[in-house]
Amino acid sequence: MAKKALVTGITGQDGAYLAQFLLEKGYEVHGLARRSSTSDVNLTRLEWLGIENDVRIIDGNLLDLSGLIRTMKDVEPDEVYNLAAQSFVKSSWQQPFLTGQVTALGVTNVLEAVRLEKPDARFYQASSSEMYGLIQEPMQSETTPFYPRSPYAVAKLYGHWLTVNYRESFGLHASSGILFNHESPLRGIEFVTRKVTNAVARIKLGLAKELRLGNIDAKRDWGHSKDYVRAMWMMVQQDVADDYVIATGRTTTVRHMCEIAFSHAGLNIDDYLIIDPTLFRPAEVDVLLGNPKKAKDKFGWEPKISLEEMITEMVDADLKRLSR
Repeated sequence: MAKKALVTGITGQDGAYLAQFLLEKGYEVHGLARRSSTSDVNLTRLEWLGIENDVRIIDGNLLDLSGLIRTMKDVEPDEVYNLAAQSFVKSSWQQPFLTGQVTALGVTNVLEAVRLEKPDARFYQASSSEMYGLIQEPMQSETTPFYPRSPYAVAKLYGHWLTVNYRESFGLHASSGILFNHESPLRGIEFVTRKVTNAVARIKLGLAKELRLGNIDAKRDWGHSKDYVRAMWMMVQQDVADDYVIATGRTTTVRHMCEIAFSHAGLNIDDYLIIDPTLFRPAEVDVLLGNPKKAKDKFGWEPKISLEEMITEMVDADLKRLSR
């Protein structure tokens, strides 16, 4: 009998790639998705991967505990991956209450539904490198102190520690992946990597003349979403639940990431890049650099896709989209 997985946030970047990964492993995949008044569920990312008809979409919301309990009872999942969140850092200053409700308290609702209806299910919580914020160590590991610098990061920290608490208090097999920045052609256009690759494609095709960015000196540890969803699954398979940093161990400036994209398109970055002071964050996270040693030692995870390969893939995908 096939294992069953329930994925919240299945219509997002990670949710779509995770669904594809699980389907390839023979899972029956159920996805929780939130509907809006103006459209049906947005299945664009699942359609891009050609799996929109292979997953079972369930109408749901992290703020509705009764609905989550009902879903858990109906699906009876073997594994639950909580990827849903208000996940855009910039929006968390504009919508701090919503971010707290969904990204923090939403985790409580999912954990409660698991505890009450399917306590033997294995649970994964999507934690974030943004929790490190004002970094306390040059390279961040599972033991590095947290110092969140945005409402989003604070909300993620709540969900992270609550997952630890439910593991220790109720014996749930609950793990958190402290994932550093990870991107792909399925990344939302509001995120800096996709903003860059989309702009480069538009400039290349004569549809735009400039790219406006804020702090291009910020450094990030960027990997590919495909590699990172594989890590999610691997940690859930471990006999003992735990928390793991998932990262490449390499940090790169926003400017260098941009240079890769422009160079791939045969363009000179200095002809098109404009620094816009209005795009700076109220509190910047200057450097993030993860240490994935624990994941490598415990279950052999390593990234397979380089930053250069990822950015060029994203530029090509945006060129393809826009050429249509």
